Amino acid sequence: MDTTELYAIDSLLDDEERAIRDTVRDFGDRELRPHIATWFDEGRLPARDLARELGKLGILGMHLDGYGCAGTGSVAYGLACQEMEAVDSGLRSLVSVQGSLAMYAIHHYGSEEQKQAWLPRMAAGEAIGCFGLTESDAGSNPASMRTNAKRDGADWVLNGSKLWITNGSIADVAVVWARTDDRIRGFVVPTDSTGFSANEIQQKLSLRASVTSELVFEDLRLPGSALLPEAAGLGGPLGCLNEARFGIIFGALGAARDSLEVAVDYARTREVFDKPLSAYQLTQKKIVDMAVELGNGMLLAMHLGRLKEAGTITPEQVSVGKLNNVRKSIEIAREARTILGANGISLEYSPIRHAANLESVLTYEGTTEVHTLVVGRALTGENAFS
Repeated sequence: MDTTELYAIDSLLDDEERAIRDTVRDFGDRELRPHIATWFDEGRLPARDLARELGKLGILGMHLDGYGCAGTGSVAYGLACQEMEAVDSGLRSLVSVQGSLAMYAIHHYGSEEQKQAWLPRMAAGEAIGCFGLTESDAGSNPASMRTNAKRDGADWVLNGSKLWITNGSIADVAVVWARTDDRIRGFVVPTDSTGFSANEIQQKLSLRASVTSELVFEDLRLPGSALLPEAAGLGGPLGCLNEARFGIIFGALGAARDSLEVAVDYARTREVFDKPLSAYQLTQKKIVDMAVELGNGMLLAMHLGRLKEAGTITPEQVSVGKLNNVRKSIEIAREARTILGANGISLEYSPIRHAANLESVLTYEGTTEVHTLVVGRALTGENAFS
């Protein structure tokens, strides 16, 4: 019995949701899993080729309507994220940055011209997007960003930099948030613009199978039509982050599930003192504790997914999901590694890779501390951020 059977998760899904999950899982097993340890070891990802394949699979921006997007439900999207992250968090990051950050920003806040120009190509994986919000001194507090955009006639002139940007150095378009004389505004920036440069960040110990970059803007001139017309203030980027966080609520559990499955398979075949490791009480306790936390996380994810589909989910509820499920997933990956003993530090087995990746997932899209304070503010009415 696996954890989905233990909690009867399939009974909570409809036929379309199960079919989407199974399709993405089959793709991951066939096309991604055989290569992921090598990509992680070498610190690379063939992201452009993968984007086109993922576009054919239909999961880039799959939860958006129109412009080549499938318009699936939130749970179906979450399950797709989970299957991608069951292979590697870097792969889910590619999907969620494309769909829930860059595409969502254009879809939700962009002009019709911007939508027509970019969304169909991005949904097909023919164009890759990135999302420029974080800066070296502005992570948890994006209001302190220094990147600025100044009016010059009908144009805007962009200066500044962004850091830790997934897909940055391979992107065709960047959604960049900048301080203006009025408010923080978003801009759709083609990466072939004069004054745009991107430098890939090397020597990472986490998310190695992912492209992470610094973006630099030096007197980058943009036409007035580059402005996202429906976003003014921090509500724009924070709305995009809530979309991405939702994918993480499901996605992180994929890394946890894969770690647990690997540990159980190993324990069944590894003999210690003349019997399988799985026959020992302490091993079974570890497995049961991990399975219970994984199942509880899945029930939370499903509940939040249905709330999102009903249009009633709140940012605080998203924070609860991200806080709990990532925290529990990294604990599961670490515990699963202990069952593997010395073999657990080898890339032949996935838990140590998942644990390393989840260190990044624990931090990005809001740290554990930030989400704790979001929930604390909701419960007490007191703002403890400052």
